Amino acid sequence: MQWGITRALPHTLPERRDALNEIRARHDATCPLCCGAGNYTHTVLGEGNPEAELVFVGEAPGDKEDATGKPFQGDSGAKLDEMIKAMGFSREQVFITNVLKIRPQLNQTPTKEQIEQCAGFLAEQLVVIRPKVIVPMGGPAAKQLLRKDEGISLLRGKWGVWVAPSGCQVMPIPVMPTFHPAYLLRNYTLETRALMWSDMKLVMTKLSAK
Repeated sequence: MQWGITRALPHTLPERRDALNEIRARHDATCPLCCGAGNYTHTVLGEGNPEAELVFVGEAPGDKEDATGKPFQGDSGAKLDEMIKAMGFSREQVFITNVLKIRPQLNQTPTKEQIEQCAGFLAEQLVVIRPKVIVPMGGPAAKQLLRKDEGISLLRGKWGVWVAPSGCQVMPIPVMPTFHPAYLLRNYTLETRALMWSDMKLVMTKLSAK
């Protein structure tokens, strides 16, 4: 049951909230990857404003996210919150999620096969929210949303588009890939911070132009 193909698109805030809750319940009951895994405590579907203009997408939950059921906790979450605030938003105004909805075993980078099994639920979330801009953080998220094979160093800072699944009456959505906050913390140099902030300034310009 895919939003935008087999159902009318939700438009009001209550409709979008209900749609996201339905996706959460269906994911937890049917996801071919997550339902067969036994190495996690909570699924992490994402949180935020169902009418958000801006959606941030990471690759997968980690230990802290698994423990709380909330995306981007700990040091990476604090850095993302700092970035969101610098952009003029609060965490409650945006939507934050991941491609995978459970913590990979040993916190390993998700494989292409794992992503393909779970990523349909991310697509449904994006169809429901229909943001003005999507920001994938890190290589796995950027590659999935843009359907490209290049690494994040080549993809970041360049506009792409996310195209909804065939049959959805949803216009392509601009995508600005950037580094993952965890990468920024591991490589906390003036150059890396400047590159990531330049990506976010492009996002702010895009949002203010609409």
